[in-house]
Amino acid sequence: MKKNWWKILTVILLVYTLIIGFLGEVPRMPILNESIRNLFFHVPMWFGMIIILTTSVYHSVLYLNHQKEKNDFYAVESVNIGILFGFLGLVTGMIWAKPTWGQYWSGDPKQNASAIGLLMYLAYSVLRGSIADEQMRAKFSAVYAIFAFAIFIPLIFILPRLTDSLHPGNGGNPGFNVYDQAKSLRLIFYPAVIGWTLLGWWLITLRVRMRIWAVKMIE
Repeated sequence: MKKNWWKILTVILLVYTLIIGFLGEVPRMPILNESIRNLFFHVPMWFGMIIILTTSVYHSVLYLNHQKEKNDFYAVESVNIGILFGFLGLVTGMIWAKPTWGQYWSGDPKQNASAIGLLMYLAYSVLRGSIADEQMRAKFSAVYAIFAFAIFIPLIFILPRLTDSLHPGNGGNPGFNVYDQAKSLRLIFYPAVIGWTLLGWWLITLRVRMRIWAVKMIE
């Protein structure tokens, strides 16, 4: 039980997010209306993706330093789950864009940058699959993950702020933190960020254990 406390916390936070996020009271903001509830899903998934991809960089650096197979497993599975969260964030963002911006995809700089970033990480998977030698594959993957992250962060956080953007907090648009109603949103938003991130880590640990088990079966 002591080892699994964070898994219990994950379930509690996500159940809380789902119930209160869908059924709780939310401020009636102009244009957004009920679609504001997507703040508890779309944005936390992106936050979780960034944290998970940071984990990939951390384990990639560890692998390059120590050449431990387990670090490679954590690095690659962090990228895999990061891609999953990225696609979920992209889809929920498109669902949110329809009632607020009038169309699912408007070519917004942040939408385009996010799509490019995900394609860049999909190329990571292609790279791993194209290298037969295990150690060489792990080394190239580790280097790619580090440089991809170094490009991805400016791509989605800095460049959209330098041009016109429909996203809140970008291109001169105010973020939600300027509204008084944002205080009530934080009571759900922050638990949602923690919950989705912990869920991502849970999935990573499960997939790493499966990889380790598969290696032991071969041996």
